[in-house]
Amino acid sequence: MLLEKALTFIILGIMIQRRRKTTSWEGVNKWYKSLVGESGHHYHKNVIFPKLIPLLGIDKKSSLLDLACGNGVLSGQLPKETRYVGVDISPSLINEAKKLYRERTFHVGDITAPLPVKDTFTHAVILLALQNLEDPVQAFRNCAKHLEKGGTLAIVLNHPCFRIPRQSEWGVDEAKKMQYRRIDRYMSEMNIPIAANPSKGEKSVSTLSFHRPLSAYVRMLAESGFAVTALEEWCSDKESEGGRAKMENRARDEIPLFLAIKAIKIL
Repeated sequence: MLLEKALTFIILGIMIQRRRKTTSWEGVNKWYKSLVGESGHHYHKNVIFPKLIPLLGIDKKSSLLDLACGNGVLSGQLPKETRYVGVDISPSLINEAKKLYRERTFHVGDITAPLPVKDTFTHAVILLALQNLEDPVQAFRNCAKHLEKGGTLAIVLNHPCFRIPRQSEWGVDEAKKMQYRRIDRYMSEMNIPIAANPSKGEKSVSTLSFHRPLSAYVRMLAESGFAVTALEEWCSDKESEGGRAKMENRARDEIPLFLAIKAIKIL
């Protein structure tokens, strides 16, 4: 479970939209590329994509705006006929996306500022980036401007109830032979520094994870003209071996890793 914990915090940064006042992901582009690649990280391929695509309800006639798209890995999961546009603040990641997915359209842009697109879309996605936004409301409002009425916004984030950097961790109750999730703080909004590449120590580029309770996200979506229509909680697919496998696998099945929110534009 220690490896899974490390991977969880890596996931916090791999599809990230940085604040305008901080350094972009230019310094970790090679690391990002090696981790995510063309087909995605382990959790992209085995948990997120298999569940996100059905949740979206994408078909050949759909159009999708991918906000904080990173290197465009989601675009490779969509039907070729689906009109796709990705936006990310990192020029290096956008350049990589253009090389990997030449048939798709990508733009450099800050999703909390006016977007560099003019079209409207049937769907939008913010994938593993919301917790790295200082101003989610502005991102939601920008998204709403480019969604058709009745259009779908899907958000995937590390579960804000159980995966809080520095405020949550695994513990083991030896008497009960159970692994549990300890939560030290939840309701308070927090700005938590995260090292993008911890192996480099002090030289590692850092970003901020902005923790907010689930109720805050629902309120922000409502303020931006959206109605939440579905919540899904996705668990890790990994399995342990050895003496503690039973308790660890049970904990994985009970404590979700990701939260998915589906919202419809109503205004």
